[in-house]
Amino acid sequence: MPNLAVVDMEGKKVGTIDLADSVFGIEPNAAVMHQMVVNYLAAQRQGTQSALTRAEVSGGGKKPWRQKDTGRARQGSTRAPQWTHGGVVFAPKPRDYRFSVNKKVRRLAMKSAFSSKAKENEIIVVDSITMNEYKTKTIVAMLKAIEAEKKALIVLPEVDSKIIKSANNIPGVKTAQVNTLNVYDILNADKLVIVKDAVSKIEEVYA
Repeated sequence: MPNLAVVDMEGKKVGTIDLADSVFGIEPNAAVMHQMVVNYLAAQRQGTQSALTRAEVSGGGKKPWRQKDTGRARQGSTRAPQWTHGGVVFAPKPRDYRFSVNKKVRRLAMKSAFSSKAKENEIIVVDSITMNEYKTKTIVAMLKAIEAEKKALIVLPEVDSKIIKSANNIPGVKTAQVNTLNVYDILNADKLVIVKDAVSKIEEVYA
C-alpha cells in the first residue's frame, strides 16, 4: 500500500496518507493507457475539414469539345479532377473521429495511470488549498513550495473558481475535478497534485 506524506500549501509535512492498492498500487497496463490517450486525442479533433467533389463544384455543365476527331483526349466536364478548378477525387468531409472504449478498459486505464504516477513518485498530496481571492501568485508560490513548478495537474474534490482561474494563467498547469479527470492529462503532467479530500473520492470511484 503506497504511503505518501501530506503537505500544506507551504510545502511543510502535516501528516501521511495510505493510498488504496486497488487504485494506486496495481501493475500499470501500458496498452490500455495508450488506447485511452488515442481516444482522448481523437475526440479533440474538430473534424471540420471539407472540400468539393466534382459534383459540388460550380460550372462544368457543358462538354468542352466534341467526343471524336479533335485529336485530344475525350472530356465530359471541365470540373473533372484532372482539370484546374476541378473537384477533389476523394474529398474530405466533416466527420466525428470519436470512438467508444469499453467501461472496464477505461477504469483499468485510469487506475494504471494513477499507479504509474505513484510508482514514479510523481504524486503530491496537499492537505487543502484555500484561497480568499483570485491570485495567480498564490498558486505559483504553492507549486514552488511543493516542488511542482513544471507541468502540474491539480486535482480538486469539487469546483473552486478561485483556484481554477488563478491556475489558468500559469503555463503548463491544469486543474481538474475527480469527475473530469482523464488518462491523457494525468500522464502528461510531471506532477499530480491531489487535494487530500479528492484522494478519498478517487478511491471511492475507482476502487
